[in-house]
Amino acid sequence: MHELTIMLGLVLIVVTGLYAMIASVVIRWPRRVVAPLRQQLPAVSILKALCGAEPGLYRQLRSFCTQRYPQLQIIFGVREASDPALEVVRRLRAEFPALDIDIVIDATLHGSNRKISNLLNMLPRVHHELLVMADSDISVPEDYLQRIVPPLLDASVGLVTCPYFGRSRAGAPSLLGAMFINEWFMPAVRVAALFGSQSFVSGATIAMRRGTLAEIGGLATLADQLADDYRLGERVRRQGLRVVLAELSVYTAVEEPSLRSLWGHELRWMRTIQSVQPLGYALSLPTLGLAPALIGAALAGFTSFALGCLAFTAAARLMLHCYDRSARTRSWWTGLALLPLRDVLLLLLWCWSFCSREVSWREHRYGIAQDGSLRRVS
Repeated sequence: MHELTIMLGLVLIVVTGLYAMIASVVIRWPRRVVAPLRQQLPAVSILKALCGAEPGLYRQLRSFCTQRYPQLQIIFGVREASDPALEVVRRLRAEFPALDIDIVIDATLHGSNRKISNLLNMLPRVHHELLVMADSDISVPEDYLQRIVPPLLDASVGLVTCPYFGRSRAGAPSLLGAMFINEWFMPAVRVAALFGSQSFVSGATIAMRRGTLAEIGGLATLADQLADDYRLGERVRRQGLRVVLAELSVYTAVEEPSLRSLWGHELRWMRTIQSVQPLGYALSLPTLGLAPALIGAALAGFTSFALGCLAFTAAARLMLHCYDRSARTRSWWTGLALLPLRDVLLLLLWCWSFCSREVSWREHRYGIAQDGSLRRVS
């Protein structure tokens, strides 16, 4: 038993170190920049589901209004006429009078997933064949549409999505949240894509043809799903169409007022991943950074070989942290100091995620069924 424990510890630390090194290299892999096509690109309708005036909302929504694109419609949807996000939308309407901006106010619920309900309420106002659905906390460059639309001109492509990275606002919880995205989630996505996976689809960007959406049953089939973006990609692939990861990254604003809100938010993300990829998630322990490597070294008895592997893993983990070029110098050093806490929290979240199948989402509590659907918990 003692020898088996040592062997398990060595396997854990070696696999963790190898993964960390692969992730730190892949995240730096030069992305091929695709030049925008010179031909006339088709018209696009952008759907933005809003809920509340979150920090930075004006800047984030404005980045979609300044697109260098010939034909563009933007539809903003809210549930209530009193939603403070409407103030930002009206400001943008006044700033860009020539832009086709529409507003939908509709409280109709089509299922447990309120974002999908909001999008369904906006769909009747769509003018164009190409749809782009993007979360409200996303900022994009001016050539965003020029770079995500061309792949959809290929009939074999059914959906285009984007990798994204977090930009934290003030405070340690927000910085920890950005590190969760930049140093765990997105590296895992890039490693999976390196081995041919097309399973990643993010609400940061979902671009597709209306005809494709109709063929897979429409958004109504996702009205009760927690991982609506993943399920959308799954249905597209079942139609024999490809899901393309775009050759550009967008940014999401990370605002966490407290460690408690950070814990609840990240626990929902992890249980979402667990609900759609239970086996892969259960085997993801070596992706969690320094904490599992330290456990492996302890199981191996802190031998010289185990300590060498631990040092290798620590170096690779530091390389992952060094990748974040968007961080200000001060926040980068603060993040470095928070790195051990970040990895310990990640391990604790992973362990706790197996203890229940409930999530909190915008002040509501839901249980997750075996098929990934949501049910309201009183």
